[in-house]
Amino acid sequence: MQVLVSAISLDEAQAAHAGGADIIDVKNVDEGSLGANYPWVIRDSVHGVGEGRAVFAASIGDLDDRPGNAALAAVGAVASGARYVKAGLHGVRTIQEGVDVMNAVRRACRDQTSPVTVVAAGYADHARFGGLDPSAVLAAAVAARCDVVMLDTAIKDGRSLFDALDEAALEAFVSGAHATGLTVALAGAIRFEHIERMIALGADIVGVRSAVCVADDRRAGIDASRVRRFTARCRELAGAA
Repeated sequence: MQVLVSAISLDEAQAAHAGGADIIDVKNVDEGSLGANYPWVIRDSVHGVGEGRAVFAASIGDLDDRPGNAALAAVGAVASGARYVKAGLHGVRTIQEGVDVMNAVRRACRDQTSPVTVVAAGYADHARFGGLDPSAVLAAAVAARCDVVMLDTAIKDGRSLFDALDEAALEAFVSGAHATGLTVALAGAIRFEHIERMIALGADIVGVRSAVCVADDRRAGIDASRVRRFTARCRELAGAA
């Protein structure tokens, strides 16, 4: 299971890399769960850590049904050095809208010279804001031929992925995605005590921020030692499993 750490700056990206993160996701927490950061922050993070020393992702926003905006954001993320592009289907209300947005993102990424992994992200707490449910997110990801399907939480109030969805719903999402050949990423206030459950579910990627920040505060900055402990625990438990 790979560990994706969400960073908001070069300093945080360097801390995530020092702690052994497999994927460093540059985002902007002031603009939402999958808030888009500035191209220069992504570029500075990639160059500051060193190209080839880490795999970088970029979130391109909690998106609505505007495929053109999504495509342009994807081009900017790739041009800035991201090799994973994460698109949040937040304001999308139908499967077809999700397909349209993700088709635009996929085409924009495939038009670039470097290989890019396309991530369709939905929200486990969709019922709290009227978003697509996980089965609809999965259907859109499959139809748009994405590489990864992800569940996160939109509302960052301390409630986790496991508070938003029960085990049976998460198992159905993961197994359904794997049956279609999609890689699965799970995130949403994931803490150390959730690692075993993530492995049992079969998640390919675990996304984390608050658990690797100072004092578990997602706004307090990433602590390299906490990243190191989290990644080590993931590898230890995955190896045992």
